[in-house]
Amino acid sequence: MKRPRARLSVLAVLTLAVAALLTAPAAQAAPVLLSQGRPVTASSTENAGTPASAAVDGDGGTRWSSAFSDPQWLQVDLGSTQQLSQVVLNWETAYAKAFTIQASTDGATWTSLYSTTTATGGNQTLTVTGSGRYVRLTGTQRATQYGYSLWEFQVFGGGGTTPPGDVLLSYGKSGSASSYQDDGACPGCLPAKAFDHDPATRWATSATTGWVDPGWITVDLGATANVHQVVLQWDPAYAVAYQIQVSNDNANWTSIYSTTTGKGFKETLTVNGSGRYVRMYGTARSNGYGYSLWGFDVFGTGGNPTTPPPAPPAPHFPGTLVWSDEFNGAAGAGPDASKWTAETGPGVNNELEYYTNNNNAKQDGRGDLVIQLRREATPGSACPVDPISGSGTCQYTSGRINTAGKFSFTYGHVEANIKVSGTQGLWPAFWLLGANFFSGTRWPNCGEIDIMEHVGKSPNLAYSTIHAPAYNGGGGIGAPFDVGQDVSAGFHRFGLDWDASHMTFYVDGNAFETINRDTVESTRGPWVYDHPFFLILNNAIGGDFPGPPGAGTVLPQDMVIDYVRVYQ
Repeated sequence: MKRPRARLSVLAVLTLAVAALLTAPAAQAAPVLLSQGRPVTASSTENAGTPASAAVDGDGGTRWSSAFSDPQWLQVDLGSTQQLSQVVLNWETAYAKAFTIQASTDGATWTSLYSTTTATGGNQTLTVTGSGRYVRLTGTQRATQYGYSLWEFQVFGGGGTTPPGDVLLSYGKSGSASSYQDDGACPGCLPAKAFDHDPATRWATSATTGWVDPGWITVDLGATANVHQVVLQWDPAYAVAYQIQVSNDNANWTSIYSTTTGKGFKETLTVNGSGRYVRMYGTARSNGYGYSLWGFDVFGTGGNPTTPPPAPPAPHFPGTLVWSDEFNGAAGAGPDASKWTAETGPGVNNELEYYTNNNNAKQDGRGDLVIQLRREATPGSACPVDPISGSGTCQYTSGRINTAGKFSFTYGHVEANIKVSGTQGLWPAFWLLGANFFSGTRWPNCGEIDIMEHVGKSPNLAYSTIHAPAYNGGGGIGAPFDVGQDVSAGFHRFGLDWDASHMTFYVDGNAFETINRDTVESTRGPWVYDHPFFLILNNAIGGDFPGPPGAGTVLPQDMVIDYVRVYQ
């Protein structure tokens, strides 16, 4: 008989519903941490071991401390004027009873954002409203006989918000640049790729003539516009020093923003200017390469805007079941052909198996799909050399099935109940790939979401990882979950909650990893997951991640799937 499936009690349903309300994305994007690693100054420091920079280094074990007198201040330079929404203070025992938070655009004229005379130290999260390039905390009354001391001083803002009435002006517009790259390393990296609203395409200066200063890229908004915000999503080849300029004739330029401390990744700039043309004019590169932007978005009023495609509808967790396979077919039947397609041929990533046309993927008549990996040569095939036999003919067969062309989806809750295979060199996986992969978009530009990977060399761990052009392979973003025993010892539920702002990964209902869009964009690169993806199940052997099979490898090995379900 088919094993009883996990059912949700009334309490569990209510708990999930409340959790959905508490974790639902806000109408505007979450605030971005602006201060970490930025230049910082202070009125004094207690000693060389407690410098001002320790308060913005992201390390909760280092701190700034001042001299033992009043007043004292700590000031961070955000690099450009930013919309500010939150300040987080993590005080050491020597805290301020009375202090102010101020902002300034020029470091000379200050506006108060927050003030108190009754602070109690600890962790303080302060909601503020205002803008500025410089943010300063000034302590006027100490709570102890010592000075002022902060483990962390964090300033948040940005988050992709735009002033009321402003729209995206640059989408689909024509552009020009000092040069562009179009070769094997960056094919078709034309200026227009910075304005196509596709986070997986980019503009880059020429590898032969463009790794020089200055370097620039211009967008033609189609008509004169009032420009209020510019959002730059940089590749690692970013500008340390640059200007944002506007022009009415593409010849005479006015600077509306300037910095010499550009930080790369995502920069949301508050500006004010008027013109038909907007230009990023770089004068100092971050490294020995050129300049490259995944996105150059201009917001404001006027112009001749083209409306971008609508965003996918937001899901509601836990959602309604929209697709599933319970694998209730007869014993020996292949996967449901209306839902799954078999991928055939050798694997990728230096894997050693040959994927068959469902010879290795069969339903067992008890409510499961079994993907079996076995030692079985495929004449005429070619694989990396098998370390056991020494042969370059594929020595193993297995199965890999996907829902491409039959079912794909954007956002929702995805879950599968799986008993993984487990021995030296094995690599079972349950994952998603961008649906545009089979229409010509290369990996990793299509995006990849690994809900579960398991490798025999780490028996207790299940891995969840995301991959994109700016972070992939061994540089993907993710983490393992320790099940506490060999994952292959029994069935486990592997799940994902996915929307426009985050992904949360689960094992057996335990949420062990949340990846936030704003953090990814501000520290690693573009978020490429706002489009349809399809499902994949496979059972691999060998390859870059698990390593080769060997004397400890026991075959055949079964990956057993109880169900796959998608909720939206």
